[in-house]
Amino acid sequence: MPTIDDAADDEPRPGHVRKPISWSTLMIAVLVAVSAALVYRRDGADGVWEILRHDLGLFGGILPRVLAGCLLGAFIAQILPHDRVSRSMGPKSGLKGLLIGAAFGAILPGGPFTAYPVASALLSVGADFGATIAMVVSWTLIGYGRAIAWELPIMGTDFTLWRIVISLPMPVLAGALGRYVYVRIHHRPAP
Repeated sequence: MPTIDDAADDEPRPGHVRKPISWSTLMIAVLVAVSAALVYRRDGADGVWEILRHDLGLFGGILPRVLAGCLLGAFIAQILPHDRVSRSMGPKSGLKGLLIGAAFGAILPGGPFTAYPVASALLSVGADFGATIAMVVSWTLIGYGRAIAWELPIMGTDFTLWRIVISLPMPVLAGALGRYVYVRIHHRPAP
């Protein structure tokens, strides 16, 4: 009889077709409509148009980064060797996979437009949830880019080093918990 851990290897990668309109999109649309009505009531059409002009400029500035991040994720998914990623960061990679994910997240440059497409690419080429969670948590907590650009100059060396040292186990613990929970929830044995 297969075990829960064996089932994790036999299952196809966690991928799903994204719907263009989800419940979260609908909720955001309702919030936007209500907010626009409140602004219109308070400031009139000029207030609404001012916000739209500003946000279209913001969108124009963000769009190239989103496109670059999505392309990066797609290219990484095509370039990375699936068997090596699965071996080093897959469900049977153990602590090694979590450490690789954490190390990769710590050195990954860029913001969310880079990190999340790369994480998605890793999932699509064989990394499991645990190693990918370790990568994202490490990028969030330890990422050297923010530490060098923002934290060191503002908070100083002592604070930055202690914060990094204290944060070091967190990505591995989060990845291990993510791996444990994912396997137990998504791979229950049949009754």
